[in-house]
Parts: sequence; structure tokens; C-alpha cells
Amino acid sequence: MRIRSSAPLWLRIGAPVLVTLLLAFVLLPVVVVTLAAFNEKALLTFPPQSWSWRWFERVFTYADFRDGFHASMIVTLWASLLALVIGTGLAVAVKRMRFPGKHILQAILLSPLVIPHFTVGLGLLILVAQFGIERGYGIVILCHVMLVLPFVLRSVYVSMENLDERLEQSAASLGASPVRVLFTITVPLLAPGLFGGWLFAAIMSFSEFTASLFVTTQRTQTLPVSMYNYVREFADPTLAALSVVYIVLTAVLLIFANRFLGLGRILNIEETH
Repeated sequence: MRIRSSAPLWLRIGAPVLVTLLLAFVLLPVVVVTLAAFNEKALLTFPPQSWSWRWFERVFTYADFRDGFHASMIVTLWASLLALVIGTGLAVAVKRMRFPGKHILQAILLSPLVIPHFTVGLGLLILVAQFGIERGYGIVILCHVMLVLPFVLRSVYVSMENLDERLEQSAASLGASPVRVLFTITVPLLAPGLFGGWLFAAIMSFSEFTASLFVTTQRTQTLPVSMYNYVREFADPTLAALSVVYIVLTAVLLIFANRFLGLGRILNIEETH
């Protein structure tokens, strides 16, 4: 956060202090959960009196967590790939085509950002029950695609805003077919946005709980649903340990994406030169 040298002294001092306090307030629960995960006792207490790795071991050996992780990986991979394909096509259509109801379509596609996820899950459950459809992986994947699609749309659309269409026109004027222009010019230039959209879709899908609770069954329950079922029966620090694993993996993925792709440019929060 940059404060101009001409700003009042109280603003130059107060602004960094306020930002620091806000960050500390936001990160405090993470610190508490991380420390509680190393508690040796079987009760979730803070601060820990003794330290142990036993709950991290339980995270990787508990059968329901393993099954939930397997189900989450299936749903996440399919949902993120489908959202990437569908979202890319819709982003291209919204950006480069003119048709009646374009703004209405955009509002519908972005509506999962403002509609509570439990509403989507409950509505899909009622729809499935009305038509007598089995709640298999297909229903869970469909639910997740609807929820993560806006993130892919945002990422790809921003990348298309920064795409110089003259490059595609030049390739076409030199005799390249539309398919060749797509795979040799358009897709490589959109690659950071495509990967960024897929990454956010995968993270959101893997972490989705509220809607999944309504559409999953015992066979298809994802890891967040397994965690919810666990906390109803046990009060030990296992979930704190699993939360630490979640935080670390998500942070590593985002740092990797920012380091090699530049999330600021993808999300349009940095100026491009």
C-alpha cells in the first residue's frame, strides 16, 4: 500500500497500521487452527499443552477421508475441465458476438457468485427428485460446474480483453485456417487465463461443501462432506490438521500460479504494459 509523501502524517502512519491490524485479524484463526492441530490431547483445546503429529497421521489413514478425497478428485477434475471448456466457449461468444439477450445471459452465468450455494444444491436436489434421477457423480459434477463457471468466465474474459486481435487477423491473412489460428495463435495467448480459470475452478470445486451436502450420497460424498460428518461424531484436532493441509496446498498452488502466470494480470488487478 503506497501513500503519497504529501499526505498528512497521521495518514502515512495510520494506513499501514490499519492494514496490518486487518491482516492480523484475518490470519488469527489460521494461526489458532494451525497450533491446535499439533495438540497431543484428543480434545480440541488452545493453546496446546503438549505437541504431537498424531492427528496429521489420522488425516491420511482415516477411511472416510480417503474415500472422500477420491470422490473429490473425480468431481474436481471433471467439473474443472468441463467448466473450462464451457466457460471458454461462452467467454468467446460474449466477447466477440452480438446477439439479443447478451446481457441477460451474462447475468445468469455470473449469478452463482451472488446466489447462496445451498439454494443451488437444494434446487438441484428437488429437480433430481422430481424426475427420479439417481444422485450419482454426474449430478455432483453438474452442480459444481454451475458453481465454478463464473470463475472461468472471468479469467478467460480478462485474457481476451488483453488479446490483440490483429495477430489472429494477420495469421488468417497469410492463409491460416480458422482451426490453425485457434490452436497456434489464440489458445497460446490465452493459456495463462485458461490455466488460471481452471486452477480457481479446481480449488473452488474441491472445497465446495454447502451445495455438495444436498446432492451427494454415501458413495459420492466429497471430502468436505466427509469432514462435516466427522465433526458431528468427534471433537479431536483431526479436522484442524486437515485444515492445515488444505491451507498449505492451496497456498502452494496460488503461489505457483502467481509466480509463473501472474495472477494480477489474469484477474485484471495489475496494469499491463
